[in-house]
Amino acid sequence: MVGYLSGSVLYAQIFARLFHKPDLIERSNDHNPGTANAFQYGGFWCGVLTLVCDLLKGFIPVFVFLAGPKPDPIACALVLAAPVIGHAFPVFYRFQGGKGIAVTFGCLLGFLPIWQPVATLAMYFILFSVVLQISPHFYRTLVAYLCSLVHMIFIVKIPAIWMGFLVISGVVLLRLHMSKEQREQIEVKWVWTR
Repeated sequence: MVGYLSGSVLYAQIFARLFHKPDLIERSNDHNPGTANAFQYGGFWCGVLTLVCDLLKGFIPVFVFLAGPKPDPIACALVLAAPVIGHAFPVFYRFQGGKGIAVTFGCLLGFLPIWQPVATLAMYFILFSVVLQISPHFYRTLVAYLCSLVHMIFIVKIPAIWMGFLVISGVVLLRLHMSKEQREQIEVKWVWTR
C-alpha cells in the first residue's frame, strides 16, 4: 500500500506548477505526466527533479522491503510492482497517470546489489534507441519491456523479480495502449542505415 501511494504522487505535475509550467502535461502529445515530458516541456531543472523523485518513489519502497526479514517472493513481486501501478493509476489524480518508465527503473534499482534487472531494461532501451532504432517511442517502449520480461524470466530467473516485472510490464503496456498520443507507423532501422 505504501508503494502504491508513493507511486501515486506525480512529481511532473508538482514540479510543473513549481516552475510555473502548469500546462506541461496538456502541451505534450501524449498528455503523460512523466519524466520525458518534464524535461521537454518543463525545462532542465523540472526534468531533473522529476527524474530523481520518480526514481526514488520506486527505489525506496522496494529497498526498505528487501532490508527487512527474508521476503516471500509473491509479496516481493507485489511491492516491486506497486509504485508503477500507483504512477500509472494514481489515486490522487483520478487514476490518470503516466507510463511509469522512470519509476520502473527506480523499482529495479531497489534490488541493488542485484544489478541484472535494471541493467537488462537499460540494455534493451539502449539497443532499441541506438543500435536497432525503433520509433516512435511508443513501440520502442513496448519492445523493450517485452524483451526485458523474456530476459528476466529465462536469464535472471529470480521469481520475485520476474513476477513483479510481469505485473509492471502489463501495467506499462496497458498505459501505452490507453495513451492519447497519435501513433505513427512503426519504423525500424539499423544505426548504420539511412
